[in-house]
Amino acid sequence: MSDVDIADGIVSDPDVCGGRPRIAGTRITVSDILAALAAGDSVDELVADFPYLSREGVQAALRYAADNFDHRVAAA
Repeated sequence: MSDVDIADGIVSDPDVCGGRPRIAGTRITVSDILAALAAGDSVDELVADFPYLSREGVQAALRYAADNFDHRVAAA
């Protein structure tokens, strides 16, 4: 299999990271980015710690998460 683009800058492949959405060209998952930011890491720290990760990659992860988190709630 190969990477499938699922959003701008985000890919998925069942053979890589269990198919979880990740930053294109890396093995860093969207959930890895969210967890690091939630733990208090800054974008600058992430980019410094992972030289193959760009600010654009972090932004892509945040866009993907925001786009996929929101859902309609049916009124009862």
